[in-house]
Amino acid sequence: MKIVRIRTEADEIAYGVAEAEGIALYRGTPFVAWEPTETVIPFDEVHLLAPVFPTKVVGVGRNYVEHAEELGNKLPDDPVIFLKPATAVIGPGAPIVLPSDSSEVHHEAELAVVVGKVSHRVAAEDAASHILGYTAGNDVTARDLQKKDGQWTRAKGFDSFCPLGPAIETELDPAGLRISCEVNGELRQEGSTYDMVFGVAELFAFVSRVMTLLPGDVILTGTPAGVGPIRAGDRVEVIIERIGTLANPVVAGS
Repeated sequence: MKIVRIRTEADEIAYGVAEAEGIALYRGTPFVAWEPTETVIPFDEVHLLAPVFPTKVVGVGRNYVEHAEELGNKLPDDPVIFLKPATAVIGPGAPIVLPSDSSEVHHEAELAVVVGKVSHRVAAEDAASHILGYTAGNDVTARDLQKKDGQWTRAKGFDSFCPLGPAIETELDPAGLRISCEVNGELRQEGSTYDMVFGVAELFAFVSRVMTLLPGDVILTGTPAGVGPIRAGDRVEVIIERIGTLANPVVAGS
């Protein structure tokens, strides 16, 4: 099942499921009172939004061996986690806005885990039952500010620095998924979730020991090697096997 969050031509926001003939509309949300209706809306009559609007996005750094090496970092003994604010989240087609504060903004293609229910101190073997599904994410990062600040909040927290979408795939094994990123059709990143230092279940357990995860929260699981700059006028595409393509234009900000 591919769950989407949409804005209709009547300017209403709703959840649905992507099917061959269009979006099958549901009442409620995938977390509360989730019920199908008989309404199917054609694809050209809806605008896709980020599939969730989380209370928080938990990022994971240095979780692919080659990416850690390309930035000159050692592999961590435990997951390196950080937070991106909910205000950084945008959906498919929405612009990534480059802040004037930075001269070096990078793309980072990532598998995103969507939390399905309240989760606190969940064991790794129980993680799957707490996960709604998976979507694509782009952990946009102001690399120069990350280096300058010595911590990552500003570098990763600008508005529009967390594209998510296009859909939440609920029937998916996260092991061995191909992840890639293209900028203007040029392949920049290509990897597999097999290359993660810490797998999804291990990450979920680690994060939920630190903080309570709420329905709709997102864990970004790290990025493969090949990160690089994006500039105004670019089109960035994150492609994840069995999930789809998350495409966003890049524009200059103030």
